[in-house]
Amino acid sequence: MNTPQIPEKLKDFRNFLYYVWHSLEQIKRDPTPIQYDIAGFMQNGPKRGVIQGFRGVGKSWICSAFVTHQLLLDPAKNILVVSASKTRADDFSTFTLRLLHELPLLEHLKPHTDQRFSKVSFDVGPAPASHAPSVKSLGITSQLTGSRADIIVADDIEVPTNSATQAMRDKLSEQIKEFDAILKPNDSAKILFLGTPQCEDSVYRKLGERGYTLRVWPSETVTEHKNEITYGSSVSSLCISDTEGEPTEPTRFTEFDLNERKISYGAAGYALQFMLNTSLSDVDRFPLKLGNLIVHDIDVDMAPEKLIWAQSPDLEWTNLPCVGLRGDRFYRPMKVVGDMVPYTGSVLAIDPSGRGKDETGYAVAKMLNGNLYIPDAGGLSGGYEEDTLLALVRLAKLHKVNKIVVESNFGDGMFTQLIMPLLRREYPCSIEEVRHSQQKEKRIIDTLEPLLGGHRLIIDPKVIEKDFKTAQKYPAEQQLHYMLCHQMTRITSGRGSIRHDDRLDALSIACNYWVEQMAQDVNEKIEDRKQQLLREELDKFKDSYYKRKNNKNYISWI
Repeated sequence: MNTPQIPEKLKDFRNFLYYVWHSLEQIKRDPTPIQYDIAGFMQNGPKRGVIQGFRGVGKSWICSAFVTHQLLLDPAKNILVVSASKTRADDFSTFTLRLLHELPLLEHLKPHTDQRFSKVSFDVGPAPASHAPSVKSLGITSQLTGSRADIIVADDIEVPTNSATQAMRDKLSEQIKEFDAILKPNDSAKILFLGTPQCEDSVYRKLGERGYTLRVWPSETVTEHKNEITYGSSVSSLCISDTEGEPTEPTRFTEFDLNERKISYGAAGYALQFMLNTSLSDVDRFPLKLGNLIVHDIDVDMAPEKLIWAQSPDLEWTNLPCVGLRGDRFYRPMKVVGDMVPYTGSVLAIDPSGRGKDETGYAVAKMLNGNLYIPDAGGLSGGYEEDTLLALVRLAKLHKVNKIVVESNFGDGMFTQLIMPLLRREYPCSIEEVRHSQQKEKRIIDTLEPLLGGHRLIIDPKVIEKDFKTAQKYPAEQQLHYMLCHQMTRITSGRGSIRHDDRLDALSIACNYWVEQMAQDVNEKIEDRKQQLLREELDKFKDSYYKRKNNKNYISWI
């Protein structure tokens, strides 16, 4: 088959994108201004570029069209597609292969019978013999070494399952360094990252430090000042306006639609997924830091009189999954002071499940010398089922709590009425209802921030491990939102700042119960206990002395 002459206009990728969009039955419309802008950046942008577009803008579809356009212009090129998973990369190359079969202009690029022809890798018809296929798809964890490419497309390599913890993000950051070894040394060689940040410490943010040019297309317009301060002047000019907050794709995503997504994702999630805001200056908006916790093994009955907090690399927990913000870590206590003494008291707080996909959050808080010890916390699926109620009662029994505190805002006390028969049968314990009128986010922060700032909150490492593991039962894109540590580090004073808050709310309720008892100085309590022990020893001596005297069995020096 003879290679057709390419019309001069179609050498511009934006015109080719118009042709593709009108050729596909599921689209049949003009590309939007933002899609044209992304197309122009792909073709005429820098050798190393990062394209951040909000969810639904069509980055992957545009990039598949870009790959076919590059092969149309030069069938000798080798293109490597890398995604977070092999399946996602194969989907990309499969769609690209379908374009070759469905568009008349690309018919001559269909693989011949003697060429590679699969969704894993394929050649285009006019391609010369080569060790590398025209298009090859790999997962980011696959064997990248040995591949060679003129263009590398990294399509959504960052997903919740490989960026949840700092260790995962560091590993991903190292893996993408291999791209520079794969890229061919020619002027037309190019590396393109396409994606949406999954966390504030996104790998896409770090690429700017490696010489990549970042271009951002958020879902709402931003001012020039915000572009400079928050985005480092990386927002496309199409998305900059004197009026902030207007939809940048009004024909596809109306203001009403974006507001619905904002409610669904929560303010922090929307800022990442749609506004693409990963600025670390936002860390200041998150007042609760994991590094202010003291992570230490907790006994059921007793605790040390005093734990001394410090941030030191030697004290860091390296084997715990940390889903905090950049630089946030868990630390052991620097020193344990005093004896092991019984707790003052222990409570189990329960935040019953509401509507939708909420969990029933719970937390156990034990009090000693003004410090709070958290031996267990988490969330249970369901709300009023007997299995859920029984699990909570057995938790109370296991941790020997003195009281159960239940938030009664939802259900008007129904939860309490249902759990009381199980308590009478399994573990007789007093139960108390609390009702809150203050905005939830502010109430949680007002309770926990002073405790964390004063390093008076001690948590068992098993709680952190279980918090991470129990969230794995949810879909990958939702797992982080159910984790207590993620909720803690992403909450702000803004209403709806996090999508789920059940586990964190239960923790704040448990801590709030002890707030009145927190006005205690640990050193004073230790001194009081020493005096009490001294008085007890003197009383024993006195009792023993008079007992012997009354029995006439003593020595007198008088």
